[in-house]
Amino acid sequence: MEFFDISTLMSFFLGIGLAASAGFRIFLPLFALSLGAHFGGDLLNLNESWEWVGSWPAMITLGIATLVEIVAYYIPVVDNLLDTIAVPLAAIAGTVLMGSTLLDMGEVATWALAIIAGGGTAAAVSGTTAATRAVSTGTTGGTGNFIVNTGETAAASVLSATSFIWAPLAFVLVLITLYIVFRIWKKSRKFLTENT
Repeated sequence: MEFFDISTLMSFFLGIGLAASAGFRIFLPLFALSLGAHFGGDLLNLNESWEWVGSWPAMITLGIATLVEIVAYYIPVVDNLLDTIAVPLAAIAGTVLMGSTLLDMGEVATWALAIIAGGGTAAAVSGTTAATRAVSTGTTGGTGNFIVNTGETAAASVLSATSFIWAPLAFVLVLITLYIVFRIWKKSRKFLTENT
């Protein structure tokens, strides 16, 4: 097994794209993975222990969870409450997504990379979106959160779809997203520091 063979590299790009997507919406990339595993089984290679994600019960459950999460973020106050649990849950989802897509690696290497790259990426994105929503709530009384929520759902959808269509492009989008996230985080931090 070579660490840098093309299938391993593509599975890494897919995992990172889905993990970043989990930073915006936790269940949407899991639902996308379930759809991909079910309908594109020959095109999508998953870690053997995760093939169950393409089953009908998993698809239905993740589809319902996705809809509930998206709708819940449009309910005032609930969106901010969700942010209190979103960062750790996004890190877990990012780790799971990355671990499920990595191929041809040992268990220790798979889960170490999944925790660091997948969980770390998802947590970074989720933490920044939570800070952005806090600034939006503070400056607009929550009326601007609709725009933030719509942007997050759109970003999660685009990253998930791109991850399946062409994973290297998703990786590039993740790098751009992380740069933007870092810039937003700096501005949010500055705003919160000046107004507390």
